[in-house]
Amino acid sequence: MKTIRTTRAIRRETKAARASGHPVVLVPTMGCLHGGHLSLIRRARQLAGANGTVVVSLFVNKTQFEPSEDFASYPRSLRRDTALCREAGADLLFAPSDAAIYADGHSTFVVESRLAKRMEGASRPTHFRGVTTVVAKLFNLVQPGAAVFGAKDWQQAAVIRQMTVDLDFPIRIVVAPTVRERDGLAMSSRNAYLSPAEREQATVLHEVIGTARLAVKSATAPLPAAALRRRLMRLVDKQRLAKLDYIEFFDPKTLEPAKRVARGTHLALAVFFGSTRLIDNGRL
Repeated sequence: MKTIRTTRAIRRETKAARASGHPVVLVPTMGCLHGGHLSLIRRARQLAGANGTVVVSLFVNKTQFEPSEDFASYPRSLRRDTALCREAGADLLFAPSDAAIYADGHSTFVVESRLAKRMEGASRPTHFRGVTTVVAKLFNLVQPGAAVFGAKDWQQAAVIRQMTVDLDFPIRIVVAPTVRERDGLAMSSRNAYLSPAEREQATVLHEVIGTARLAVKSATAPLPAAALRRRLMRLVDKQRLAKLDYIEFFDPKTLEPAKRVARGTHLALAVFFGSTRLIDNGRL
């Protein structure tokens, strides 16, 4: 595996990889890799095949953090991440500096204006602008045939897919399943921020999804979203260290809100534990 730090070098390496005629597959990450990230790299390896090229980007993207969020303290572990990428089957690790991605005077952003408004977009107003901008830049630099994202960030994947279509990127967007700890908590780099007590209570996110699934499965007709939301909110309220941000029901393709909840409806939620904010989602 080769580690690359400059945009010129990543262009050169991926141009050569594309010229070979074999697939190039991109896995964008912010580092501090865990089992969920590694599953994305392994999926990319499957898509690329033995002779293709898997590119993993490792970049803590400042433009997707709100001013009050944890950009400065976000965990960074390049040496460990490099070893994990190599073991998972990556060929190229692109780990640029801030200046390599955002040169002095950078003033252009990519904005998806429909799917990004609700849920994460409502709670973090500039977040998706940063995500779509950096992903568009990575797409231009690497020019992969496919890119792999995780289902834990369901709205993000939908926004990126929309951007890909709207801007005519000839790239297949692949969404891989969420990877969970044994107790159901979705793997996340921010789980490391949790105290032991918070970590114990954080399983409430998975509990909310499971309870909603059981309610839908047991119902003989679609359930009113407002009533089901109130029931699920009580589950979160029982955890004294948890503070709910949102629980939303929506169509998994359009992200349009669902007034009534039935099989196939998607649920997403965000919960604070102190200053740590965790998200999860699932199909009901």
